Amino acid sequence: MLTVAPPWTYALQLPQDPRAPGIARHILRAVLRAHHLAGLAEAAELLASELVTNAFRHTEGPYGLRLRAPEAGRLRLRVWDTHPDVPPPFAGLPRRPAPDATGGRGLCLVAHCADAWGATALPQGGKLLWVELGGGR
Repeated sequence: MLTVAPPWTYALQLPQDPRAPGIARHILRAVLRAHHLAGLAEAAELLASELVTNAFRHTEGPYGLRLRAPEAGRLRLRVWDTHPDVPPPFAGLPRRPAPDATGGRGLCLVAHCADAWGATALPQGGKLLWVELGGGR
């Protein structure tokens, strides 16, 4: 008997807590394993970790992680927060940190590891950053 799995979406609202990015990675890993997508876990964790950590660091309001079932072989991760500024790589602007900078390299990793990425301004304020992976980049 052939069965077709229905599309799925998971949403996780995260608190202003320094443990939240680690919890998000743990849940992401569990979801991917449950849906037989463990092969995407390493890249997905790196991408989600960067986006969730930035949301934690740069917003004082709520933020969260959303996962959507792969479409056309791509998993989409979305991170939303209440801060209105879109990071340069997501706004289509190149950005390279200074060689002696102690931060600023994470979004360069996103640009390197994701198959696609983008940003959307949210009507209630804030933004949603999304990445896709699994397309064989």
